[in-house]
Amino acid sequence: MKTKRIALNSVLCLCSLFAMGQEEQTEVVFETIREQTDSIENVAHQQVDTVKMFTSEVDTLLIENTDSVSTTPVKRKKGLFAKKDSTVIKKGFSFGPLPVVAYDQDKGFQYGALLNIYDYGDGSVYPHPRQQWYIEASAFTKGTQQYYLTYDTKHLIPHTRMSLAATCVYDKAMNFYGYNGYQSYYDVDSVSYWKKAKDKTGIRPEYMTAFYRLERLSVSFKADFIGNIWNNKLFWQGSYYFSYTRMRPINLASINKGKDSVEMFSGQTLFEKYQDWGIIQQKEGEGGFTSALRAGLMWDTRDFEADPSRGIWAEANITIAPKFLGTTHPYYRYMAIFRHYLPIVRNQLTFAYRLNYQGTMGQYLPYYVIPTFSTIGREYDRDGVGGYRTARGIERDRVLGLDAFFFNTELRWKFVNFILWNQNVSLGLNAFFDGAMVTRGYNLKYRGNPTDAKMMQEYHHYIDTSRKEGLHMSAGGGFRIIINRNFIIAVDYAYPFKKQDGMGSLYINTGYLF
Repeated sequence: MKTKRIALNSVLCLCSLFAMGQEEQTEVVFETIREQTDSIENVAHQQVDTVKMFTSEVDTLLIENTDSVSTTPVKRKKGLFAKKDSTVIKKGFSFGPLPVVAYDQDKGFQYGALLNIYDYGDGSVYPHPRQQWYIEASAFTKGTQQYYLTYDTKHLIPHTRMSLAATCVYDKAMNFYGYNGYQSYYDVDSVSYWKKAKDKTGIRPEYMTAFYRLERLSVSFKADFIGNIWNNKLFWQGSYYFSYTRMRPINLASINKGKDSVEMFSGQTLFEKYQDWGIIQQKEGEGGFTSALRAGLMWDTRDFEADPSRGIWAEANITIAPKFLGTTHPYYRYMAIFRHYLPIVRNQLTFAYRLNYQGTMGQYLPYYVIPTFSTIGREYDRDGVGGYRTARGIERDRVLGLDAFFFNTELRWKFVNFILWNQNVSLGLNAFFDGAMVTRGYNLKYRGNPTDAKMMQEYHHYIDTSRKEGLHMSAGGGFRIIINRNFIIAVDYAYPFKKQDGMGSLYINTGYLF
């Protein structure tokens, strides 16, 4: 009706133009017509934006609760094809059991099972669940076992998001290349020679992959709380974190099980040499307990959590792990992350990047805490810098120190969108460039036996504190299958710029990196 009234006013103005016949009045009337025309265009644009807003509200999950859904057909054009779509409003509980099948160059093939549980209540907050659980039990062919239980809700505590996570991860052969990046020498040529050699008779132990491995057990629990400060964009963060970490040399009986005698590893690992050289101090033993408080601020303007196409997501927090809370070896850390999503072509082409810095307050950090990347929120803590979740293509935990920085840049292109079995599906391609660097190193001073010439010679072969640390870089590409903007299958291949960082890595996993 408003549009009709504006049009009628324009007609009346035209009539007055012919009636008056004066030049000055004519100009005034034409100016009025232009103002009315602009009003018509504004109203039209508002109506178009309203339609777009409603047609974009399409977010369904993989497993439908068919007893409690209602479907409203909506026509839209998205991507390359025009398709008929529908919004499925879910209520009650939705269960999503799935097999875990993935691949990580550092860990091998992953197999297991997971269960997503979503509670939508009466459907009033759909597509966001009132609360959700994630349960996973899986293993990798290279000896890693992991068990996760997480819970997330925005409705249990008023105006506060609560996220709980309990994890248990056992690594039979976790990567260990030393500290401070390029100051620790990784003899990649010798390892590559051992892998390719048909006759492995007489090959030295330090040429074997097992030389750069250790055994780790990590059990942790955290309770994270996030609350709104301003306009659902600025948030406070609070967290309690508890963990037990044990690190020790690899179990030779387990590592060598089922291998031919010429392929069996014997002798010391690099981790044991670090102990002999006094870099890993005896007082820290095989690890210890951490009982810590975390606090910080977060700025979040993403349009969608799992699959953002615009907005900023930034965090800064500190971790305090004092003795009186039960920490075996007290330490203090801080972290800052900046993520930015820039739409180039709406809903199709996005440029995204992430900058991350994690540092230590003071000069001390327990060695078993260094390969940990801490987070607040739904995610559980990850391994240190290097590997799929931080810097793709660079060997897992290759970039470790008191302070470390890494970045990711990514171009995300959704080249087709369609409906399959009542699910919204997008196919995408990614091109990325990642990098990392130690900005403040761990103390690599030799504290071993000063009269043992052979030990000192080995120390200087693998460690050179005069060598300048540089930027570890990699690049690659990937493919994405995006279902309902919630479930994402990701395939990435990345290759490092320097052999010291690896020989290329393939990853098959779920979700965007950030």
